[in-house]
Amino acid sequence: MPVHRSGLLRIRALATAGAVLLAVLSLPHPAAAAGSAPTVPPRGSARMGMGVAAHDGSGGLPTVRSTRTEGVDVSSHQGDVAWTTLWNSGVRWAYAKATEGTYYTNPYHSQQYGGSYDVGMVRGAYHFGTPDTASGAAQADYFVDRGGGWSADGRTLPGVLDIEWNPYGDACYGKSQSAMVSWIRDFLDQYRYRTGRDAVLYTATSWWKQCTGNYAGFAATTPLWIARYASTVGELPAGWSTYTMWQYTSTGPTVGDHDLFNGTLDRVRTFALG
Repeated sequence: MPVHRSGLLRIRALATAGAVLLAVLSLPHPAAAAGSAPTVPPRGSARMGMGVAAHDGSGGLPTVRSTRTEGVDVSSHQGDVAWTTLWNSGVRWAYAKATEGTYYTNPYHSQQYGGSYDVGMVRGAYHFGTPDTASGAAQADYFVDRGGGWSADGRTLPGVLDIEWNPYGDACYGKSQSAMVSWIRDFLDQYRYRTGRDAVLYTATSWWKQCTGNYAGFAATTPLWIARYASTVGELPAGWSTYTMWQYTSTGPTVGDHDLFNGTLDRVRTFALG
């Protein structure tokens, strides 16, 4: 039986509608897209405490400050820092990221490290450790050679090893707990050999438990900088009965990352002097 033109048009319209429906059904579901793996940040962009809020949460601020001294930590994320503004707000010490791994140097380190010193602060440098890219000793050397050294001038704080969740992959950098302890020891030993000072260890208790098995062997010689965004420092890693510094928030004024030194400004200077 012959098909009239109007019938052909209806058949073609139905076919087109079916094709469109199939195309729509084949698109990824919004919920599936939302649950996809997060974008890995570029190497070099890691900063002190970037994983703390996501893993440990945040809430509350310290209430007792009279016997503690306010500080900040900065990286390339802050760019050129308004050091005079921070000084006028009561900040008296600072740490600037110097290096990461053996592949990155903070391009703002000079302004941050020198600028904090120029306004009167006691200042130091930190290294973001990446145990999956090079040995601890190699990274300590890279750090010391690029702004992470120490001098006994009373205004320069000892260098810091920032060891925390891996922003680029596996939380423990693919290392067993014993291998992680060995890597950290390698860094600390080499830093002491190069500078004559014990480096400060920055970490969070939950990461320390997960990735070192809550190892207690560094506490006797290594000052602790604890990361916890809450009104109290909470539980410390095994071996430490107290902390030297505490990063208590990532949402402070002028610079987000604010810290407290566990002592008066005189104690900060004494610690710097060694």
